[in-house]
Amino acid sequence: MNLFSILSLTGGLAFFLFGMHTMSSSLGKMAGGRLENLLKKVTANPLLSLLLGIAITVAMQSSSATTVMLVGLVGSGIMQFSQTIYVILGANIGTTLTAWILSLSGIEASSAWIQMLKPVNFSPVVALIGILLLMFAKADRKRIVGAVLVGFGLLMYGMAMMSAAVSPLAEWSGFPTMLRWMSNPVIGLLLALIFTAVVQSSAASIGVLQALSLTGGLNAGMVIPMIMGLNIGTCATSLISCIGTNTGAKRVALTHLSIKLIGTLIFLPLFLILEGLGWLPFSEVAITPWGIALIHTVYNLFLTVLFLPLSKPLVHMIERLLKEKRSAKETVFVLDERLLRVPSVAIAECRNKTVEMCVLAHENLLRAFSILFAHDEKIAAGILAGEDRIDLLEDQLGSYLVPLGSKSTSAEDSRTVLQMLHCIGDFERLGDHAVNLLKVSREIAEKKILFSASAQAELETVIRATTEILDMTKEAYRNREIAVAARVEPLEQVIDHLIAAVKDHHINRLVAGDCTIELGFVLSDILTNLERVSDHCSNIAVALIELGHDSFETHRYLNNIKYGNEDFDREVAAYDQKYRI
Repeated sequence: MNLFSILSLTGGLAFFLFGMHTMSSSLGKMAGGRLENLLKKVTANPLLSLLLGIAITVAMQSSSATTVMLVGLVGSGIMQFSQTIYVILGANIGTTLTAWILSLSGIEASSAWIQMLKPVNFSPVVALIGILLLMFAKADRKRIVGAVLVGFGLLMYGMAMMSAAVSPLAEWSGFPTMLRWMSNPVIGLLLALIFTAVVQSSAASIGVLQALSLTGGLNAGMVIPMIMGLNIGTCATSLISCIGTNTGAKRVALTHLSIKLIGTLIFLPLFLILEGLGWLPFSEVAITPWGIALIHTVYNLFLTVLFLPLSKPLVHMIERLLKEKRSAKETVFVLDERLLRVPSVAIAECRNKTVEMCVLAHENLLRAFSILFAHDEKIAAGILAGEDRIDLLEDQLGSYLVPLGSKSTSAEDSRTVLQMLHCIGDFERLGDHAVNLLKVSREIAEKKILFSASAQAELETVIRATTEILDMTKEAYRNREIAVAARVEPLEQVIDHLIAAVKDHHINRLVAGDCTIELGFVLSDILTNLERVSDHCSNIAVALIELGHDSFETHRYLNNIKYGNEDFDREVAAYDQKYRI
């Protein structure tokens, strides 16, 4: 064992960690927003939640990533703390799959076909396929698959490097002394805990243990306490991620740690007692990578069996340890930055929040229309409350989407982020126009303004047309209905014509002495806001349509559909007939 062996071990660990990160993040992209949708379906059914935890962790190849995602979802108010217990238990089982994959390094057989199962033999082929997909595949999904394969190849290559680096240990004179130190269960547990907490990967700790086991120097009695230690150490990631978040998110991290600590406090003394009584003869037998994977799996299965019936007492204990502290900040919190660790999930939740903005703006404008000529302070208060929420969403989404857009995401996710950045400003402006119309409503009520019958009828026609364009915009954005979005622009053009006609009619009434200048100012305010509302609806619809074309050249798109387009002309004619004044 020399300096070069140590460098090789360090390099192998670096390849291992980078490969794990690449594979995990790429698998998260492949799953996309489906991960978030799965977590939202978590119910009180323990089996379903447990299976979801297993599935998500297997998909992402990281229990830490799953737990951090839970911290983010609870911190954002998307999930309740009590819903996460069974998912965490499932994640503990799901993460053991990595150990079984890594245990392939211990295969020994004369058959060439069986030898191909060893990582050192097949990982170069896997990595080569991945590189070819990254270099030549045009489809985004194939490139992500390529990144997964490259990450897997790097992970396995790192494992092979670590195994080769530690193999000289068997010849090192100080190796027996090191083993004696590691045979102390407390020292072994602490070493594994500290190492895992530093590298923030239980898979890396398992990989090092499996590499060491190939020297023949480890036995089950030494490994079991280390498995307990690395299970505690893996909680470091979730504990770090909960710093600065709300009480619910902190409870998730504390639950993760509590399960591991309580499990160790129960099973470590039990193991030592049984070993002392001589009831565990296998504890002195040299262990293999397969044996380490088996112990890791069995231990986490024991933890699951222990805590499944104790989930409610555990929830009560965590809630007593961390009492709820309601504050203004927690009440209005919208998005947790921890979700940025899984960009596809963060994008899906941002999408949900932009839909919320869309619905709020729609509702606020309909409220404003309803009280325009019959002011109601109770409805006015609801409009102002809705506007506060829209402003909050716009502010937080704006600051959240910019760093999210710089994350390594798929092309489709990048387009979705760009579309949301285009639309949130329009939703915020729609909310502003609702407030503007509220002010006009208050002015009409205070000054007891009365429009002529013809002016009133014309305004109601424009409001009906504007209500329809708002309804279509909400439906198109919420359901991603491109066909509905395509009908927005023809109606927007008709609304422009209606507003121009109403202004012309007002001038005629003014000349005839049937209207006053003061009424003209109020009428102009109403029409200006209605025109701006239809413009913003057009912007949103165009952004939605252009998302599918990977382009946001709005002016070119509008020119193409407005001139020489028979379908567009037919739509305009139909709306002209419907909203004739």
